[in-house]
Amino acid sequence: MAESSMPGGSQSGIVRIGRSVHRPPTARSGFVRALFALFEDAGWDGAPRFPGTDDHGRDGLSYIEGHVAWEPEQPAEVASDACLVRVAGLVREFHDLTAGSDLAGNEEVVCHNDLAPKNTVYRGVGAGLRPVAFIDWDLAGPGRRIHDVAHVCWQYLRLGPSVSDVGEAARRLGVICDAYGMRDPRQDVVDAILWWQDRCRRGIEAGAAAGDPVLIRLAASGAVGEVRLSYDWVQAHRDRLVSRL
Repeated sequence: MAESSMPGGSQSGIVRIGRSVHRPPTARSGFVRALFALFEDAGWDGAPRFPGTDDHGRDGLSYIEGHVAWEPEQPAEVASDACLVRVAGLVREFHDLTAGSDLAGNEEVVCHNDLAPKNTVYRGVGAGLRPVAFIDWDLAGPGRRIHDVAHVCWQYLRLGPSVSDVGEAARRLGVICDAYGMRDPRQDVVDAILWWQDRCRRGIEAGAAAGDPVLIRLAASGAVGEVRLSYDWVQAHRDRLVSRL
């Protein structure tokens, strides 16, 4: 069966063959395989399955049918409150599944650590497109619930200079936090967004300087400057975001 390249990803060598996705193993592959096994044992369908490796030693993952929102321009329903509620619900589901597991170690849960529309599969239901699964779990690892929730707020709301209505952004932050059932003070969520943005910028810079080809490409694309501007925007509007949450 013929191989076809997968659009949207930053890692090279990822191909689709029929109903499976094949990708070179990484240093995190063992952890991710164990995580997928946990999800499968629990009957949770919000992530790919891992049937095994192929003849070339690549990880073979099940292909999840649907619309992946990896391009900047998306149908309006992808950004709807209903989709935000479902994203938060999916995150809560896999967090609860991993809480107390060996994979979570001494942390609260296993975090995805790269939750964004580009890593979300949507399918059409009666009311329109709705999130059904997350892909690209390469960065998954033990962490705090608030970290994934903050990443969702940053990425799905595109918090940064393009936001024209701070009050509406704060309302939608509240939609995500309420749908997840966040118990942390809401100001902690905004501070966690800033933590993520600072960590992301520094990580790209350090990885590019160390010669990581993926991060070199990201840095060359202007990602560092974009993240810095997003950080500056959230920092400048922090108090307004917190007060209106």
